[in-house]
Amino acid sequence: MPALVIGLDPHKASNTIAVLDAEETLVARRRFENTADGLVAMLDAVSGWSERIWAVEGENGIGRSVAQRLVAAGEMVVDVPAKLATRVRVYSTGHGTKTDDTDAVAIARAALHSRRLRMVRPDDENVALKLLSDRRHELVGSRTQSVCRLHRLLRELVPGGMPRHLTAERAEALVTGLEVSDPVSLMRVELALDHIEDMKRFDRRIDDVTLKIHAAVKASGTTVTRIYGVGAVSAGLILGEVGDISRFPTRNHFASYTGTAPVAVSSGDQNRHRLNRAGNRRLNHAIHIAAIAQIRYDTPGRAYFRRKLGEGKSRREALRCLKRRISDAVWRQLQLDRETDQHQDHSWPRWPSSRGDFPSYRSPDTLRRDGQPKKVQTMPA
Repeated sequence: MPALVIGLDPHKASNTIAVLDAEETLVARRRFENTADGLVAMLDAVSGWSERIWAVEGENGIGRSVAQRLVAAGEMVVDVPAKLATRVRVYSTGHGTKTDDTDAVAIARAALHSRRLRMVRPDDENVALKLLSDRRHELVGSRTQSVCRLHRLLRELVPGGMPRHLTAERAEALVTGLEVSDPVSLMRVELALDHIEDMKRFDRRIDDVTLKIHAAVKASGTTVTRIYGVGAVSAGLILGEVGDISRFPTRNHFASYTGTAPVAVSSGDQNRHRLNRAGNRRLNHAIHIAAIAQIRYDTPGRAYFRRKLGEGKSRREALRCLKRRISDAVWRQLQLDRETDQHQDHSWPRWPSSRGDFPSYRSPDTLRRDGQPKKVQTMPA
């Protein structure tokens, strides 16, 4: 374990650090501007400690910029979830005050006592896929807003409005064919045509981003598209949201992240579970789409779904069971994708492994390639 842990509380304009040794003794605490010069000054301030590791809060959020700059400078950085740092601060001695200084200390303490923190790595192609998926999601949302506003105007121009599935071409043909003369209706037609132009523009941009996602997924060589119902767009979303699959040592951890693992609500002699509404909802949506596709067509997923119905489960319960199986399949395929990069970080405590340089991702399920069981190579004794 490194001799010192540097907890970093990131903000838009400033970065506050707290240096703790292995005995949780506060060695130093300083505040720096979140600029290029501030980063240089921060690195100079800790240059006297050779054995150090940085603990950054929220590397997937506001802490991404400074974490990536530290990694680019050759520093070792781990990601501390904000929830974990909050728990450390709440259970610390004192009055529970929340300042940048106390947050930095809590982040460092959380890093000292946690064995499953994720090492921050330089941005790779998965980050580019996430950016493309996020952009497509934003464009689809903007197009939906334009369609809803167009429906509002059409309802006032045409009795009963128009069907829900409305394309820009059909809407344009309808609006240009209306015979209106009063000023209010003329203004509604003008605004409707404006919304139709927005729809066309969003359609073109969505198509462009979708083509880029298809190309990026194909270039990644991922095998997750072999799962029935997972297309290029869903695969890009999965790769972008998951990132480094090694942070999920088992399929159960991954199912908890995707929200497909039920939540235990047992009490006394009652042992039951309820729907998990937590987890990454975009990943859950992608798995839901795959489940619906498998049920709709003649697939093993449909047979599994019908078997669950035969066991007395409702359609929603059977669908949740199928989503869990698909989540496990996604986890296995992502593990196969990284078989050429199976390594263990010995520089910082990670999930324990008894297989040398090979990570521990044991599962009751057998890894498969092209539908056939795959033998996992073990390290020689």
